[in-house]
Amino acid sequence: MEVRDSAYRVWFDPSCSTVYFEGSLRLGTADYQPITRLLHDVLDQDPEYLTLHMLELSFLNSSGINTLYKFAIALRKQGRTQVTVRGTTAIPWQTKSLANLKKFLPTIEIEMEGD
Repeated sequence: MEVRDSAYRVWFDPSCSTVYFEGSLRLGTADYQPITRLLHDVLDQDPEYLTLHMLELSFLNSSGINTLYKFAIALRKQGRTQVTVRGTTAIPWQTKSLANLKKFLPTIEIEMEGD
């Protein structure tokens, strides 16, 4: 499973149950639909654990952040998958926006490199 463009790439590696995000996501709300579909396709596989690897995602606009928050709500409703988000303090938007995922999914683990 993969969604890509010249500015970004989002893909799922089932061997390590990880969704990787890289590049810069500056899409309109409706343009996040393929990424939303990828995330929900992963969730439909009912994984025991899932990692969202954001270390190479340099920018995520408010529509993308909203997409992540909605996915966190879907994970909370599903209630079985343990989720870890890996980010970095070197990319300013990640520190606050990724930490806010706990508001929607209190069990999520946030690992920030550079802490």
